[in-house]
Amino acid sequence: MKNTALITGASSGIGRELAWVHAETGGDLVLIARRGEVLEELKLQLVEKHKVEVLCIAIDLNELGAVKKVYDQVDAAGIEINFLINNAGFGNHGPFYKHDWSTDGGMIHLNVTVLSEMTHRFLPDMLQRKHGHILNVGSTAGFLPGPTMAVYYASKAYVLSFSQAIAEEVAEFGVTVTALCPGPVATEFFDRAHAKDVGMFKKGASARKVAELGYRSMKKGRLVVIDQWGLWFLLNFVTPWVPRRTLLKISRWLLGS
Repeated sequence: MKNTALITGASSGIGRELAWVHAETGGDLVLIARRGEVLEELKLQLVEKHKVEVLCIAIDLNELGAVKKVYDQVDAAGIEINFLINNAGFGNHGPFYKHDWSTDGGMIHLNVTVLSEMTHRFLPDMLQRKHGHILNVGSTAGFLPGPTMAVYYASKAYVLSFSQAIAEEVAEFGVTVTALCPGPVATEFFDRAHAKDVGMFKKGASARKVAELGYRSMKKGRLVVIDQWGLWFLLNFVTPWVPRRTLLKISRWLLGS
């Protein structure tokens, strides 16, 4: 396999579109998600249209030892990962104290721990080759607290901070790390998060456009990318000046509670 991108959460949404964007460049793929049948269907479409090589790994990344299994399988196959795209993640809407802990605990593990471990396992190979790109799919949620989506927003704050710190650590080795931070995107995410009735989530950006932006930005080595100019301006130049309590109330209002 050549010019290979590994994508987690590749069966739908931004991850699926990133697979198409990369395949259109002629690059090969390692696709990871729980739904094996969906991955295999995607593989057939990518191979037929773009003549690329695709390895599908159907696995629940929240299972104990799953990330090591992925790394070991890729390593045993002799596949060199040039692009690591950490896209897998999910959210949950509603007051934190009413959530089932297994759901929020699983969210922290997938959004934070799995992303970190994937980076930790594949990064050393990139450093040794002195070349590689990592794209961590975060969210504009990472820029502020989110009452009624507290754990999700906090997990994306981790992704934003972690990505920037690692980017600085590895810059001298020719490896880049990019945090893609879109606003609402039209995907299955909001159904799973029980948030499809929240006003600001009813009309999201195109997953394809977000994927294209993220992919271009990753290849350019950009640090943090927000998909909408208005959100970029708001988060960087307005919210830092809003009193904290007021910001929390606004954030809660936007989340429909």
